[in-house]
Amino acid sequence: MATDGLFTRQNLDAALAAVCARVGVDPAGARLLRFTNNAVFRLAGDPVVVRIVGSVALRHRVHKVVRVAKWFAENDVPAVRLTAGIEQPVCVGDYAATVWDAVPEYGVPPRAADLARLLRVVHALPELPELPDWDPLDDVRRRLGEAEGLAGDDLEFLRDRVEQTDARLRALSFPLPRGLVHGDAHLGNLIPTAFGPVLCDFDSSCLGPPEWDMTPLAVGVSRFGEPAARYRELAVGYGFDVTLWSGFSVLREVRELKLITSVLPIMNSSPQVRPELLRRLRDFRTGDTSARWARYR
Repeated sequence: MATDGLFTRQNLDAALAAVCARVGVDPAGARLLRFTNNAVFRLAGDPVVVRIVGSVALRHRVHKVVRVAKWFAENDVPAVRLTAGIEQPVCVGDYAATVWDAVPEYGVPPRAADLARLLRVVHALPELPELPDWDPLDDVRRRLGEAEGLAGDDLEFLRDRVEQTDARLRALSFPLPRGLVHGDAHLGNLIPTAFGPVLCDFDSSCLGPPEWDMTPLAVGVSRFGEPAARYRELAVGYGFDVTLWSGFSVLREVRELKLITSVLPIMNSSPQVRPELLRRLRDFRTGDTSARWARYR
């Protein structure tokens, strides 16, 4: 399948069909669950979820995702599981994908206390050999290299700000011991089950500071209007409040850069994300740290 390696609404179905043909499952009736960094499909006829990487520059992470998923399985971490009997990742033409056992739908939403419990489990794991070190701005730089339709001055601003933020980040001294971190720990990456929530989305997993896993919920309060009590529940359950640490302002800025740039590679092919991206960027450029953002749809 020859493409430019980027997703468009036109080639999503073709990409899914090619992956499904490779692994022997039926794409008919598949439901698109998410389409930002990855296109995530739940199949109708087979109990599996297909996750296709949506960016050439981020395709390298798929091999790490497989290693982390296997490590979690070996250590009985409550997390989604790769579908057995399939050589993973699945590479077809320009695309790389992973195939997962679908989690039966369950109606009880996860709580911040659940996330705190799961993070304590993850952070207590032995270090996974060959897992990359934490470099949270690497994907931001890669997305800027794939930016679709962003004005030159905006790109220049973002590139300069990334370098400034990176310098501040490297000067931090973290209070918690370094270890395996999820890397994108928020309630949207917990899936409810009858036996309790399980973790998903290991794209950003790495060896790094546990403080980073506390940051998404904290930023969610200020940027997305999530209840402050939700973050307090996480902090109490985990036993650490990252917002009281002097380095939090740097972590918040890193998180916001990731939230702004996450859809850059698909901005032209998915024009509905453009107004929100530009609004986030405007707020960031003007230093408005209290402006509320909406979730990408």
